[in-house]
Amino acid sequence: MAYREGTPRLHLFDMDGTLIRGSAAAVDIFRQLGMLEEIAALERQFGARGIGPPEYAEAVHALWQDLTEAHVAAAFVAAPWLAGIREVWREIRERGDYCAVISLSPSFFVERLLNWGVHAAHGSRFPDLPFSRPVDPTGILSAAAKVKIANRLCAEFGVGLDACVAYGDSMSDAEIFATVPVTVAVNADRHLVGLATHCYTGGDLREAYELVGNPG
Repeated sequence: MAYREGTPRLHLFDMDGTLIRGSAAAVDIFRQLGMLEEIAALERQFGARGIGPPEYAEAVHALWQDLTEAHVAAAFVAAPWLAGIREVWREIRERGDYCAVISLSPSFFVERLLNWGVHAAHGSRFPDLPFSRPVDPTGILSAAAKVKIANRLCAEFGVGLDACVAYGDSMSDAEIFATVPVTVAVNADRHLVGLATHCYTGGDLREAYELVGNPG
């Protein structure tokens, strides 16, 4: 079914590398802990596909035994966010559209974006802080899980996949880019650029959002 002008849209945002330019929640958390060498090694393994999301989550969980809510709050504030995020989400709401963040990063970081006006925020489920339980691999998201969550959000908001717009930066967004009709590669690697409807390089989400246009 083709998208009909005047019907609500659902804007789906990745977080790491997309809303956070050139960084990721885990990197910014490790920076607060003074453990940049450790996260650099993990990022290299993950980038080379030597480990997958569950193994990555278990590794950071083991290194985050001293992590507190104060560390997470400080990492969130210090992260290099794109400008204009709250303004874009406010405009989306005012238009009667919907917006959501789906990220492989820990939900205790991702869900802080609810305070910025996004309708929904989904991340990998970790135990409550400070950790007293192991991480459950079944709660760790993957690229395929992003598509499943997108389908669930469509049902929740009464929006078809044909009315979705996805914003991402890396191959972890490739599956959702292949699922929805309009996609925006934001400061993306060369692999995702070739899959995108629009490409944006810069520091302001308002400019990336303008590429999509607003029919209706």
